[in-house]
Amino acid sequence: MPGLAGRMSTTIKAKISKMLDRAEDPAETLDYGYRKQQEHLQQVKKGIADVVTAKKRIQMQSKKLEEQVVKLDTQARQAISQNREDLARMALERKTAIQTELQGLDTQVTQLEQQQEQLIENEKRLRAKIEAFRTKKEVIKAQYSAAEAQVMISEAASGVGEEMADLGLAMQRAEEKTEDMKARANAVGELESAGVFEDITQLGSGSSEIDRELAQLSQGTQVDEELAKMKAELGAGSSTDASVLEEGQKEENQ
Repeated sequence: MPGLAGRMSTTIKAKISKMLDRAEDPAETLDYGYRKQQEHLQQVKKGIADVVTAKKRIQMQSKKLEEQVVKLDTQARQAISQNREDLARMALERKTAIQTELQGLDTQVTQLEQQQEQLIENEKRLRAKIEAFRTKKEVIKAQYSAAEAQVMISEAASGVGEEMADLGLAMQRAEEKTEDMKARANAVGELESAGVFEDITQLGSGSSEIDRELAQLSQGTQVDEELAKMKAELGAGSSTDASVLEEGQKEENQ
């Protein structure tokens, strides 16, 4: 079971990796990396600003303590001039304590200045690195775009791309349907010419084949009767015309 689970895990990871490779856009990945580096640079700059702020705060505190040292020294001298050695001693003790504190603050300022210088150097190196990355990023993006366009052009020209393959299949299906429709049209035309299809005007009239034949016989009989009648009428008219012509000729002869 452990072996099977391991194989399944490896297979799943491989499929996920393949899907990620397909979905990954190098341009987006490079832009994301550039943005992250910019964020790191901003953090470094913020660190420098924090160090400078802390140094300025300590320097301001040192300045106040130095003013107190001067003030205590003046007070000690005044106390001595007034034979107040006890007050002078207290003033000098406080002065000594403040001077010790000032030494500690000076040490902190020195350390902060060293950190500031180090951060500034790091910021310069990081900025130069980011600028180099940006330049290389744009070059790679341009090269990738050019290669992608070349692939698209080549696939479109050769018809090996997925979209072109789909279009090829669609065109093949359209040609097959067109050929089927043409064959069907030709077949219908041949059947129509052969008289296989009945006249749609006769459909639904309720007449059977026998009724149509009887109607044709009736029409034929009527035609024959009318023809005989016309012959009879024309025959009588011809006899009258002949007698009229004979009388006319006799009168002329006389």
